[in-house]
Amino acid sequence: MKKVLVVFSGGQDSTTCLYWAKSQFDSVEAISFDYGQKHRLELELATSIAERAGIPLHVFQLDLLSQLTSNALTDPALAVETDKPADRPPNTLVEGRNLLFLTYAAIFAKSKEIHHLVTGVGQADYSGYPDCRDEFIRSLNQTLNLSMDYPYEIHTPLMWKTKEEIWQLADDLGVFDLVRYETLTCYNGLVGAGCGQCPACRLRQNGLEAYLKRR
Repeated sequence: MKKVLVVFSGGQDSTTCLYWAKSQFDSVEAISFDYGQKHRLELELATSIAERAGIPLHVFQLDLLSQLTSNALTDPALAVETDKPADRPPNTLVEGRNLLFLTYAAIFAKSKEIHHLVTGVGQADYSGYPDCRDEFIRSLNQTLNLSMDYPYEIHTPLMWKTKEEIWQLADDLGVFDLVRYETLTCYNGLVGAGCGQCPACRLRQNGLEAYLKRR
């Protein structure tokens, strides 16, 4: 039996990946992390979506992350920047988040004899996050294999897809409306279309409009 563990946040990308995994693997489980994020609603949505998909979701505490670094997703005193700075990553970058999420996911996967991991990172519509790059994922994959002497394969089905193409994938998987209305991508914590102003919302909406023009 081909088994997979999906790193799941309840957002557009990870929800699309969750259903992609369902279409590709015999057995799917999901893992989420409580890392001190300001918008607790994302964990509630992740739980609800996983239940609807019939997929076991495991939620683990990782709130040390919010103590190690300051960013707009964990620090209530920091407002989300509306535009990406030219000289540095946006202040929504949670340093080391994907590194830690995938590392802990790999440890958990090994305990359940799962060799495949799925994450929704992507480089096509690049947001300035270094831990979303293909180079990082390939490097981490090798490091995990060596560190635990266990053959992992990290799948990134969205790596080279634009947001427009991600909407199409959600539609092809039969979850277009679920992703459109019941996922949380907004940096300001609003479900669905979100606030419309933060970088995540603008990227999501631009992709949606482009896809709807040709749907």
